Amino acid sequence: MTKIDQKNAQIVQILSQEGRISQTELAERVALSPSACLRRVQELERSGVIKGYRAVIDHRALGAGFIAYIAVGLSDHSKNAQEAFEQSIAKAPEVRECHNITGTVEYLLRVEVADLAAYKHFHTEVLGTLPQVNAITSYVVMGSPKDERA
Repeated sequence: MTKIDQKNAQIVQILSQEGRISQTELAERVALSPSACLRRVQELERSGVIKGYRAVIDHRALGAGFIAYIAVGLSDHSKNAQEAFEQSIAKAPEVRECHNITGTVEYLLRVEVADLAAYKHFHTEVLGTLPQVNAITSYVVMGSPKDERA
């Protein structure tokens, strides 16, 4: 396991916000030589601390202006029911995140669609047709003053 010392923590923090930063700029910002900084980044990648790099997409610019979180309760709490639900959700492009959670329901979904009509279609024709689902509670996002997802 890679040791997360102060320099590695700085590298991870900067890369999580600026994944396209040049190695030279990164090295300057963390006060390391470019070669020492590169070695640390490569070790963070090899050890799995850094899993990958991705673009942060503005889904509203792509037409997904309606965002909701949905708490989903299952009627059957078995492993088979959970696996069947997860397989169905994996096929739904509207679902951007699916989390198995603790509490009164089993799942929390983040859904992004074009508008309320598209959300209603997803709610009724996708979630509403899954035999494992017995409770759906929607939370519509009105704004996101802080969103650090990559």
